[in-house]
Amino acid sequence: MKPVLISLLEPLNKLSASEQMVLEKIMQPVSFSAGTYIFKEGSFADSCYILEEGIVRIETASESSSNFVVNYLEAGTIFGEISLLDKMPRSATAYAQTNIIAKKILIQELEILLETSPRILICLWEMFRKAAPLGVRSLNELTIKKNHFVINPEVEVMLDKALLAQKEIQTWSEERIDALLLVIASSIAQHAESLATATVKATRVGDILDKVTKNKIASLGIYRSLVGKSGCGFISNNKINNVCEIASPMGIIFGMIPMTNPVATAVFKALICIKSRNALILSFPLSTKNVGTLVCEIIQEALIRQDAPVELIQWLKHRSSREQTEILMKHKNVSLILATGGASMVKAAYSSGTPAIGVGPANTPTLICADANIQHAARTIIVSKSFDNGLICGSEHNLIVDARVRKNFIKVLEQEGAAILTHEEKSYFSTVAFEDKSNRLQAKIIGQSAAKIAVMANIKRDYHIKLIIVPNEFLSLDNPYAYEKMAPILSLFTVQNEIEGIDLCRSILQIEGKGHTAIIHTKNKAVVRRFGLEMPASRILVNSPGVHGIIGLTSALDPSFTLGCGTFGGNSTTDNVTYSNLLNLKRVAYYQAPKFLDPEIFKNTYPQWLLQLLNLLNFLKLNALVTFISQRVSIQLRR
Repeated sequence: MKPVLISLLEPLNKLSASEQMVLEKIMQPVSFSAGTYIFKEGSFADSCYILEEGIVRIETASESSSNFVVNYLEAGTIFGEISLLDKMPRSATAYAQTNIIAKKILIQELEILLETSPRILICLWEMFRKAAPLGVRSLNELTIKKNHFVINPEVEVMLDKALLAQKEIQTWSEERIDALLLVIASSIAQHAESLATATVKATRVGDILDKVTKNKIASLGIYRSLVGKSGCGFISNNKINNVCEIASPMGIIFGMIPMTNPVATAVFKALICIKSRNALILSFPLSTKNVGTLVCEIIQEALIRQDAPVELIQWLKHRSSREQTEILMKHKNVSLILATGGASMVKAAYSSGTPAIGVGPANTPTLICADANIQHAARTIIVSKSFDNGLICGSEHNLIVDARVRKNFIKVLEQEGAAILTHEEKSYFSTVAFEDKSNRLQAKIIGQSAAKIAVMANIKRDYHIKLIIVPNEFLSLDNPYAYEKMAPILSLFTVQNEIEGIDLCRSILQIEGKGHTAIIHTKNKAVVRRFGLEMPASRILVNSPGVHGIIGLTSALDPSFTLGCGTFGGNSTTDNVTYSNLLNLKRVAYYQAPKFLDPEIFKNTYPQWLLQLLNLLNFLKLNALVTFISQRVSIQLRR
């Protein structure tokens, strides 16, 4: 998209050359990176902007904590002017949808123009006056959408098609379903490399080779965990208790996908939804919409090849799909929201009124006990935390090391490629890696390789740096290293024994990551037991790499790319979510005689001697006789 010359915009093109020069001097050139905000809703207005290059997204918050998109602005547009006109706080938030270049006009400069160049001010004011009604109209329309349920024709068509597709596969056998899953999984695996490349190009985070592996695990690996299992109908029969379970699909699932993991999460959700005979509609983040389209088209081609209804898997395709997302989350025909992503997304899903399964942030503490296999622990941590440049939330985030093995452990870490920062290195590194106000990782650090981050922070070693480890003395809320770090960066705390280590791990999870994952390296089963009892975490891994353990690759956990955090983390389940979480289980229970008739409870129903007789017959396992006598007595008593 070509930049726009402001001097050519109406009515600024009416200004003389000298007036154009004056205007140019008062306008400050500014630029914003994609994804950053320009101004926030509710903030004081001290300026407006004229967009020269790029796209700006205007949003306003809804009661459900999600955001409505008011408009997308392109080059040549003025924005932020409404608050200058009505002298009220900002009515919406402006984000850089792409990298943008703009000119900023401060209100003080406008006041100066009133005295020095009123003709320029008149032209600017005319430009403001023409632009403002468009913005006000967008906000008025949005107010209507916020307060009334909106019928979106495109959404309604998608849902109608999804219902028909979902009904069509209800009669499919497990063998036919599994054959379909294999074709889908194989198709994604065949395109794993191109999809990984497209993802890194779109998001600018992560590692292509690791994403190839992840895409194959999410396709073929998940398929292997599902094949042969019962996804509908009678799935169990307890002959002893005479209870059998019948699985029924939920219906239409709305799946929300994270930016960090678009391909693997989408494929995983498609496979578990089809296994459980549900239809799926997916919503991808704006930055990964093209990647999402590639994934879903591959899946739909596989559906066609297997004579399955193509509308079984659908996705929101348009840039303005946030409105559709809001509608889908609250739609009566959506049975469940499967939300994998950031806290605001999950909160919006749980606030929608539709049943939801969400996830939470991780901040995995990893305790290295004195009896741990140091070589094994160091290698697993390097392999896990460096995978996909630290983007997997359940990887290790904090190392808690027993002082008795600290020296040897650090030595092995360095041998395996970790850079352990000195006090001087840490001081400068912290300014490079973290935001000043929020104590969060800067966007330029997230999902980048340790080697690239090391160059940014002037960290040098005579070996290839795979991981950056930062020693810390104290844990506190204002310590940026105490939080989730979506990069190949870990904190390292030293403790004197296992008891102190367990306490510190629990404290870390209380700061962030409650309910997700905790890891321990030890040979002592009693210590493992205590660790498991005390950790507020849904997954307790023992001697396992975090990334590989949480998804069931190096553990017996259910393979999954949606990991619940339970009520610890504000979620509805602690499960590694899989197809069984997308089923309604019905239980058929046959009549059987009471196993024990308490004399205190039934003294007004049966004579004392009869209760004793029935309990004796129960003890002798003469159940048929107990049933016959109790039924006959009940009939006589009712008469």
